[in-house]
Amino acid sequence: MNYEQLIPVIRKLALEAGDKIMEIYDADDFDVKVKSDDSPVTAADEAADALISAGLRAAFPDVMLVTEEQSDTHTASGNTFLIVDPLDGTKEFIHRRGDFTVNIALVEDGVPTRGVVYAPAKGRMFYTDASGQSVEETGDLAKDAVGPVTAMNVAASDNAALMVVASKSHRDQATDDYINKYAVKDMKSAGSSLKFCLVATGEADLYPRLGRTMEWDTAAGHAVLSGAGGAVVRFDDLTPLVYGKEDFANPFFIAYAPAVDLKQG
Repeated sequence: MNYEQLIPVIRKLALEAGDKIMEIYDADDFDVKVKSDDSPVTAADEAADALISAGLRAAFPDVMLVTEEQSDTHTASGNTFLIVDPLDGTKEFIHRRGDFTVNIALVEDGVPTRGVVYAPAKGRMFYTDASGQSVEETGDLAKDAVGPVTAMNVAASDNAALMVVASKSHRDQATDDYINKYAVKDMKSAGSSLKFCLVATGEADLYPRLGRTMEWDTAAGHAVLSGAGGAVVRFDDLTPLVYGKEDFANPFFIAYAPAVDLKQG
């Protein structure tokens, strides 16, 4: 994969999808449907998926594409592919909480190596550059001109005073029990893949997820966190979280800054 070609494409597609999403978000009302797995889907999910899919297939016709909204037609074939969650945090979108993101990633040999996470309602854009370094872009976020970027680096965590980020919509007792194994200074709640980005920027040290996720939910955030010096491991044995699994389902995992002294589940 030519990363110099990839990054401008996925950055622009994320911004264009964000515009589509915000048009619907700002409307007086929008329809919410329920998918076969009982998860919600909106016109924003579908519009963003169509836009991103068309753009990626035009730019990279020889690379396998996996997207959440077309997942019923996908089967794992190889461990190198583009993977998209056009609107992660649909529940946040429906409740107009703003913590939703556009996610596009490249997985190579089972590892997310490049990705973009865009939170259009918050105006925050995170991505890996061609070299693999993660950056946050500020400014106007123009489609065809990159604005000021700041390199992202995970925190030099203090294990006596950790900042933990957890899910806004999927918090449970098991998660709280695990968090209580640490010396926690404070906690944040965030929706969608923003949790990975908060660890990547150093705004949090640790994000444990003891709940169901799919590879499209995590790949872009995982890439951004890796490009900032962080890591994502399985909750059960602390081995790296890998991609290209047959059903695209993730085990429980922990995203963290490497200075954190991880506890076994």
